[in-house]
This record gives sequence, C-alpha cells and structure tokens, in this order.
Amino acid sequence: MTDHSPQAASVPANAQRVLVLQGGGALGSYQAGAYQALCHFGFEPEWVAGISIGAVNAAIIAGNEGQTRIKRLKEFWEMVSAPVPWKPIGKSDHSRELFNSTSAALIATFGVPGFFTPRIPPAPLWPPGHPEAESYYDTAPLKKTLERLVDFDRINDLKTRLSVGAVGVTSGNFRYFDNYEFKRLGKKIGPEHIMASGALPPGFPSVIIDGEHYWDGGIASNTPLDYVLDAEFHRDMLIFQVDLFSARGDLPTSLLEAAEREKDIRYSSRTRMNTDKNKQIHNARRAVRDLIGKLPDYLKNDPSVEFLAKAARESTVTVVHLIYRSKNYESSSKDYDFSHVGMVEHWEAGVRDVHLSMRHKDWLERPQSDETMVTYDLTGDVSAPPAKRSE
Repeated sequence: MTDHSPQAASVPANAQRVLVLQGGGALGSYQAGAYQALCHFGFEPEWVAGISIGAVNAAIIAGNEGQTRIKRLKEFWEMVSAPVPWKPIGKSDHSRELFNSTSAALIATFGVPGFFTPRIPPAPLWPPGHPEAESYYDTAPLKKTLERLVDFDRINDLKTRLSVGAVGVTSGNFRYFDNYEFKRLGKKIGPEHIMASGALPPGFPSVIIDGEHYWDGGIASNTPLDYVLDAEFHRDMLIFQVDLFSARGDLPTSLLEAAEREKDIRYSSRTRMNTDKNKQIHNARRAVRDLIGKLPDYLKNDPSVEFLAKAARESTVTVVHLIYRSKNYESSSKDYDFSHVGMVEHWEAGVRDVHLSMRHKDWLERPQSDETMVTYDLTGDVSAPPAKRSE
C-alpha cells in the first residue's frame, strides 16, 4: 500500500534558501544592502530570482563567488549613482524633495553611466519602425557593465540557480529565463536575458531573444515569487523576498503624492496577490492530504486518489518580506533618482531592516507544524518580531 502519511515538519533555518528580488529601479540599492546584511548572518542563497533591477542584482549575486558579490554590487551602485555626487543643502523634507526632483530630472536628461544614455536625436524625431524610435534611451552601456561584473560561465555552470522574468511584447506572455531549465535545453543565460527583464518601455528598448521581443517583467508581475513556488515543491524553502514598494501608505495630499501612491499600489499589489494566491494553493493541498488520510484503506489505492495524493504532495515554505518604506520627501521619481545620496540611504535601509528582523530568530528556528506556507512581514517596531500574516 502506498504511504500517504504527511512528512515531518521542517525547520525553516535548514531549508533551501531563496532570495527573491522585486523591480524598482534606483531603489534597488536597498536590495544590495539587504543582501549584505543577510550575508552577515550566514545567509547564502542557493537560488536567486529577480525582475527588472532585481534581475540585475540577482545576476551580479549569482554570477560571482561569495567573497566578491558585495564588492561587485557596490561597484555597480557606485557607478550608476555617480552623475549626482553632491549632497542636498538643507535638511528639511522640502529641501530633500527639491534635491530628489532635481536629481531625477538630471538623470532623465543625461542618463546613467554604465546603464543607459539618451538617444540623440530623441526617439520622437525618428520615423516609425526605426530602431531608434522605440525608446528614449539606449541600454547598450548596460550590456558592457553586465559582461564586466557578471561571470556568466559561473551562472551557466549552475553554481547558483538564477531566474529572471520578462514579457513577450507581441504575445503578452510572461517568460522566465532560468539557468537550470536552460541547461536541460542546451541553452545559456547571457546579458541579453538580464536586459530583457529590465527593458521597461518607453524608456528602454525591447530585447530580442530567439526572435521574440521582450520587455520588463514588472509589466505583468513585479515579483518572481509565484515562479519560485510553482517551480519547486519537492524541497522545503526559506524565501527572503525584498520588496521596493509598500502596499501601505498615507493618504495623498497633492498630485505628486498621488502619483507616488499610485505607483506603490500598482507594484506592491501584485506581490500581495501572488502571496495570497499561493497560500490558498498550499492550504488546498494540505486539505486534500488531510482528506485522503481519513479515507478507508480500500480507497487509498484508487487511481484517482493516487493522482490527488501525488498532486497534493509538497514542501513547506517560509516567506519573509523585507519591505522598503518610503521617506516623506520621496516622490514618484524615486525609482529613477540615481543620486549618490539616495543610493547610500537605500543601501543602509536594507542593512538596517535585515538586522532588525534578525533580532527575533524564533520565527526562523520554529518548526512549521501543520502549516505548509507561512508568511512574515518585517515590522518597523524594534520591540516586536516580524508579523505573521494571517490566512
């Protein structure tokens, strides 16, 4: 008789470690800081998945040995924040808001070193159908940067699993470029796959891969969490998901605040939706296993029951959300304000938030008992542990 009894609950701290990185442009230095702090606590991911700027950070992490990853991340973020090296004059929120807006305007005008440059003449002056007419910026510098900072041989040798998402321009279908899947297909991950994941229109041009044009994966889903959960259900996982947009925020009082709030909701809501959807799937599988366990013995070898038992078998998953909280002086331009001041602030915020969450290790060491998926939101209260998200 087939054994349908549930497996023993695992300990999250000993599970497969996965780092999930959301898109968010200039806010991506928060992810780099969070990764640096996770390394301080011995967290070395076996799998890194990213969207947009998260794909760039993921490629740098997966494409370098452990001892050089942070160095390469710092090199990238120091380079892309070089155009605005000066500091704001005043310390008030109004002064910082003015500084941030000015920085973002300069970036929009002159581009970012090693990342993108404005097209000259501008895209609207080119005739329809011309490659230069598709986007405001040229991302050729990013290809050179990725080739310099990322060891793609290491990625294709499967030293660390890497998954990055993009959207087909003509099909509208979401696709993940995964080095494990590519290995089975005899293909290799290259700079173009990372660039495709971050090709946000109309700023950046689409990237052609196998004859298909691809845009930024954040257009369809700004988090690769759903892919990770769908692709792996045999091994237990501890997932750190680094979000750059918060679902919660104050009521806007101006047009600029409304624009920022809209962007936060637009990109964070997909994260919340995917988390809730996968929780429902995990709970449904658990219910099927419980029901099978109550069946009389003569039914347990029925082909339909065998099929359901196999479909309901899964691992246990712990998801920890590290969520960047915007400052009062940040606006809707925060994701393309590549100022050095902003980069350092976001990086330090990532470090701080991870250290805050690690003050309460009971959630990390706790067996997951009868729950197959548990999600924690990082709390801003240093006296309280990360909040467990209720079903």
